[in-house]
Amino acid sequence: MAVGARSGTEEPEEPAGRGETPRPVTSSVHPSPPRSGAQAQTQRPSSADSSDPSGTGGTSDTLNTSAGEEASGGMKKAKKPRAFWKELPILIGIALLLALLIKTFLVQAFSIPSDSMQDTLQRGDRVLVDKLTPWFGSKPQRGEVVVFHDPGGWLNETPTPEPNPVQKVLSFIGLMPSAEEKDLIKRVIAVGGDTVECHGTGPVKVNGKALKEDSYVYPGATPCGDRAFGPIHVPKGRIWVMGDHRDDSLDSRYHQNLKGNGTVSENEVVGRAFTIAWPVNRWAMLPVPDTFDQPGINKAMAATPAALGLAGAVPIVMWRRRRLTGTRNPR
Repeated sequence: MAVGARSGTEEPEEPAGRGETPRPVTSSVHPSPPRSGAQAQTQRPSSADSSDPSGTGGTSDTLNTSAGEEASGGMKKAKKPRAFWKELPILIGIALLLALLIKTFLVQAFSIPSDSMQDTLQRGDRVLVDKLTPWFGSKPQRGEVVVFHDPGGWLNETPTPEPNPVQKVLSFIGLMPSAEEKDLIKRVIAVGGDTVECHGTGPVKVNGKALKEDSYVYPGATPCGDRAFGPIHVPKGRIWVMGDHRDDSLDSRYHQNLKGNGTVSENEVVGRAFTIAWPVNRWAMLPVPDTFDQPGINKAMAATPAALGLAGAVPIVMWRRRRLTGTRNPR
């Protein structure tokens, strides 16, 4: 008897033995995936699934993971701080610029090259000079130690050393005293409007008042040294200067044959030396000696307000007198 053809996906049934029930044949083909959208929906986890409390079906976890990746990426893209050796040239440049500005407008260091200011200043001392106050109209005062440019001809016989390139750079920015600039340092004895003189062994007189100079004149030196002078009237805008070592200082006394008759223009003054900064064991301030504060030394200046007061009072008295005369003698 002919047997009908079976599906190729089915295997032949094993013949049942005696007394055994035939077993169904298991198919080797896997079930096909769901064909409809409704069936696909039944395969997704429900919104009430405890593994996804937000009910978004795993979307929250995905967003959190992405945010973490973006944050880590942002941290990686952050700029790293520069190494110190890269910042060092910038720091040095700023420091040099500040030093140049300070030297130009505020304070400058000067080296003492001679013994003309002994014992107040010794050869090799470094002094700091105030350059700020002259910008605000401050004028040199009696008793101050000042640095000034050569007025012309004072240092003709003094050789000027030639500095090396490093010294030039350091002096330009103010970290080292300049060796090329022809500057001098002396003490102001008289200012514009004063009369100064010294005869024999002294003392020096300013406006007829003798100066007591024992506190700063070099021990053993006479106030006039070997060059008597005066009386000399100091013109307005100029100063008369002398070194504290009167026997070893080519100051105003020795340049009376030059322009200004030995006086120095206030415009040539660099500034006032206010302290000894180096060496450390020589550190000291440079105050104005008390002798310049004694009564009578400013009599010329004290007379000026009195004269102005008198000049102002005369017109007032004349006006008042005319008024009284007009009242008594009416027309």
